[in-house]
Amino acid sequence: MGNDYRLNKVSFAGLLVALGIIYGDIGTSPLYVMKSIMGTTPVDMELVYGGISCVFWTLTLQTTIKYVLLTLSADNNGEGGIFSLYALVKKTSPWLIVAAMIGGASLLADGIITPPISIASAIEGLRIINPTIPTIPIVIAIIVFMFAFQRFGTSIVGRSFGPMMAIWFSMLAILGISQIVYHPQILAAVNPYYAYTLLVVHPQGIFLLGAVFLCTTGAEALYSDLGHCGRGNIRVSWIFVKSALLLNYFGQGAWLISQEGRVLKIIQGESIVQELNPFYEIMPSWFLYIGIGISTLAAIIASQALISGSFTLVAEAIRLNLFPKVQVNYPSNAKGQLYIPSINTFLLVGCIGIVLFFRESAAMEAAYGLAITVTMLMTTILMVAYLRLNKFNVFSIVLFALLYLMVEGAFLFANLSKFMHGGIVTVIIAGSIIFLMWIQLRAHEIKNKLADFVSVRDYLPLITQLSNDVSVPKYATHLVYLSTARNDEEVENKIIYSILQKQPKRADIYWFVHIEVTDEPNTMEYSTNIIAPNDLVRINFYLGFRVQQRMNLFLRKVVEEMISNNEIDVISRYSSLRENSVAGDFRFVLIEETLSYENEMPFMEQFIMNAHFAIKQWASSVDKWFGLDTSFVTTEKVPLLIKQVSGINLVRRVKVDANVVQN
Repeated sequence: MGNDYRLNKVSFAGLLVALGIIYGDIGTSPLYVMKSIMGTTPVDMELVYGGISCVFWTLTLQTTIKYVLLTLSADNNGEGGIFSLYALVKKTSPWLIVAAMIGGASLLADGIITPPISIASAIEGLRIINPTIPTIPIVIAIIVFMFAFQRFGTSIVGRSFGPMMAIWFSMLAILGISQIVYHPQILAAVNPYYAYTLLVVHPQGIFLLGAVFLCTTGAEALYSDLGHCGRGNIRVSWIFVKSALLLNYFGQGAWLISQEGRVLKIIQGESIVQELNPFYEIMPSWFLYIGIGISTLAAIIASQALISGSFTLVAEAIRLNLFPKVQVNYPSNAKGQLYIPSINTFLLVGCIGIVLFFRESAAMEAAYGLAITVTMLMTTILMVAYLRLNKFNVFSIVLFALLYLMVEGAFLFANLSKFMHGGIVTVIIAGSIIFLMWIQLRAHEIKNKLADFVSVRDYLPLITQLSNDVSVPKYATHLVYLSTARNDEEVENKIIYSILQKQPKRADIYWFVHIEVTDEPNTMEYSTNIIAPNDLVRINFYLGFRVQQRMNLFLRKVVEEMISNNEIDVISRYSSLRENSVAGDFRFVLIEETLSYENEMPFMEQFIMNAHFAIKQWASSVDKWFGLDTSFVTTEKVPLLIKQVSGINLVRRVKVDANVVQN
């Protein structure tokens, strides 16, 4: 009840934060949507009214009804996003992991395409003032600066995003109204008949859906940032945002009415001779520089939101075993604020590559639309599973599935028609990420299948004897192992081998620590099991998939609480130190698996494991991932033997005595 209250609570500060965080992508769509719909054909009323009508109903059906009203209700303990939704429904079917992987990979691909198209669309407005200005170097310079800034965190800048986006949306509304007053008849485009006419009657009408879809590309961000902003703040702020967007779209439509018969974009050969953007054309000439400046800032904010979202997405994928454990940094104390250096570099290189490959924002539209269409389709599939899990009316579930699979299927078809004109780039990027996720997931499954667990009780007498055997040099006062065994009474055989045989490790107390990643996003709980008093302790941490696994800090907190409850004695057993109540040292032993050469596996498993260990070399080290102080960590490598090589017929040679042979 309390969680629901916080989610639905509305405040002025919350509304401002929502404006700054989640509406950058969808908010900058007026920069290029109508320009894309008009294309290179002469402006005609059927196209203008039909295009505006399609935009109106797309924002209503897709963004308002599907996301703002329905999908926002599918929160995972207050958190949203495609992986949060998957965590809610994953137990209903093992195949849903495919939808989560495809959707997550497409969202990451969107994070590569959004900054170039948003910033390029804004900067290309300078061509109205100077048609020959080189926009590509300016776009790349802004992108490089933006990514270079990520390492410092964005909490300070983030506080100013809300007011800046409020100015942006107010500007959109005012510019739209300034045109609507001259041609109020454009408001008739709310009639869905115009959308129907465009799609069914107009030549190539159905293919224009690819351009129309660009108006709702940021809808997924509304759900992804549910935990940051709250359902109430998103729903209330969307009223203002949608009103401003529609006013601007209708305003651009009103201007287009006065341009009937005119061609906005003229191409000769491979060069653009003329390109008029309705977004900038409705600006007064005296306001143009200010408008371009505000547009550029809005595009940067949109890009910033996608980059931060990509970091969060990867962090969630790592904890769901869908991504290698790359280094994650937390540059500030702001909620959800994280920075992943390798992903930052990947996105930067990808964004620059997109700019250099496409060169114009118009050329990026097919790649952009395809990425987010696929994500929305996957969200629809997961939402159907969510509705079934929560026992919604069967008729409602079927209606939801049919409506949105049909609508998004039509958008997908329209975007696939531009496959060879940019869509292939999205498929390559998303496909590469899906492959990475698949390798990670399958390798995890193979290793889990081979995990060899033994009973701790069977080895307890031997471990206790070793602990008291003064003839063995003491390895550490407290020796900590990370275990994947879910049963408190079990531990991996390789841990027992490490303690007893691989340089026997005498310690006063042995600690087995298990981390369970929960389906809830922000769980931070633990349990303890003292298997042998002051000799062997098991600790289970239950951490949400959005929680940073800071084992040094967490273990210290647990030990302090156990000491205060008189459950454990951590004072050193060396007499001189014990007299002065000096606490003993803690040392972690991490067992890192390597692929043994002595394996005989099916080709596919061999390929998966080789690829997994090759990728692992680029990932973060285990100690960094778990937040361990490297001065108290020992890493041991253990060969992973999946299937031992068979069919080796090694025959012992019998040595013949030469004297016997002579006789």
